[in-house]
Formats: sequence, C-alpha cells, structure tokens
Amino acid sequence: MSTDDRILSYLTDMDGVLVHEDHMVPGADEFLAELRAEEIPFLVLTNNSIRTPRDLQARLRQTGLEIPEHSIWTSALATASFLNEQRPGGTAYVVGESGLTTALHEIGYVLTEVDPDYVVLGETRTYSFEAITTAIRLVERGARFIATNPDPTGPSRDGVLPATGSVAALITRATGRDPYYIGKPNPLMMRSALRRINAHSQTSVMIGDRMDTDVISGMEAGMRTILVTSGISTKMSVEHYPYRPTMVLNSVADLAGRVRTPFAAESTSPH
Repeated sequence: MSTDDRILSYLTDMDGVLVHEDHMVPGADEFLAELRAEEIPFLVLTNNSIRTPRDLQARLRQTGLEIPEHSIWTSALATASFLNEQRPGGTAYVVGESGLTTALHEIGYVLTEVDPDYVVLGETRTYSFEAITTAIRLVERGARFIATNPDPTGPSRDGVLPATGSVAALITRATGRDPYYIGKPNPLMMRSALRRINAHSQTSVMIGDRMDTDVISGMEAGMRTILVTSGISTKMSVEHYPYRPTMVLNSVADLAGRVRTPFAAESTSPH
C-alpha cells in the first residue's frame, strides 16, 4: 500500500487534538470544515465514558466546534456495542455516569445488582466505597468484569484524578480478576468506530496526541497514524517507543489543504 493513497475517512481523538481543556486547538475548526467540504466521514473519539454524545456536543460547541452527535464515539458506546454483540439483552451492574448507563440502556440492557451478567466499570467523579464493594462482591460471585478504559488518571483544574484504570486495579487486587478493557489502546475501539462509519482501515487515518493509546491502537487496527504534539506526547517522546506513527505534526492545522493526501507531500519519517 502506497502512502500516497487517498484518505477516505478519519478517526481523531478529542482532548489534545481538537480541544485542550475548555479551549479549541487553533486550526481544529478549519480542519473539520475541510473534512466536511471534502465529504470525508470522520468520528471524534474519547476514552472518557462520563458524558453522552449530546453532552460532548454541547461541550465542543462552547469551544467553537460544531460536531454532530453521530460523529462522536465514546468508550461507553464502544463498550455497549461490544456487550450487544457478546450477550444481547443482558444485565449489568454499572459503576459510572450517564454516558455509560445511557449507552447500555439504548442497547436494551437491564441495570441491576442482582446476579448481573457483567460488572461494567466506567469513569465517574463520585466513586463510592459502597458501589466498589458491591462490584467486588459481584465479580467474586461470577459476574464478568468489563472496564471502559484503562486510563489510570484523568485531568482536572486542581491536578490529576483517579480514573477507571486505578479503580479497576483496586477491584482486581480484591478479586484476583482482571477486567477486559474496551477503550484505547484496545484496537477494538478503533474497529468499532470504523464500522460505525462504514470505513476500511487501509484508507483511514487515526489522529491522536498520545503514543501509548491513540497511535498504538490505530496501528494495531491497521490504520496509518498521525501524532500531533498539541497534547501529551512530544516529538522527543516518540523515540521512547518501539513503534512509530506514520507522521508527526504540530497540530491538525498542519493538515490544511491536504486532508485527502496527508502523506503525499513529505517524507513519512516522524523526525
């Protein structure tokens, strides 16, 4: 496959790529406008399972980005898609917020703490000792353990917060059972997103700001990858990993005028 092949679809991370905290990354609006003008399907991805696509749409609108609900794919939606394929019409005990509970309700799942098929752990800002204890007991009794993503911490204005991965580690330590993580870096999230827009990995690109989640999951799903340094990873940090993105850019603004052929105009070396 030539790197000059035209790109037919995009997956892009949200935080660090399109927005940074509550502000738009400069040029993100022009990038999305160009995708629309070229009629290129795209999905905006996030590992955070707290908010529904409608909530995220409103958050993005406040930064100046207009993105429809159907173009937003969360780890909660990917988790619901996975469970619907594995065990349609099942039951789950959920530790999480509306983004996750809504996604599971929409696939017909019943949320219960009485002998559920699954314990599903997602992001929440109000983890309770009681809820975690219930989850531990249900996993011990045989409920299958699913977590929306492995991120150990999340950002806040006051510093890092414990996230899904940290709470999952607590449950694992108590039960001896590891969860199956759905979100990045599991390429399952990439594949479910590609199916959502009827896209093929060979003609799709994953844009992200993290080598350890976005780039590796895109690569393992068979896509070409673009690392932007407007978020977490830097050009220097690329050298610490045994795999490499197809391209490194300062931000999505650098894709202006070449969203169809981003790799044709220059070397694909990330130096």
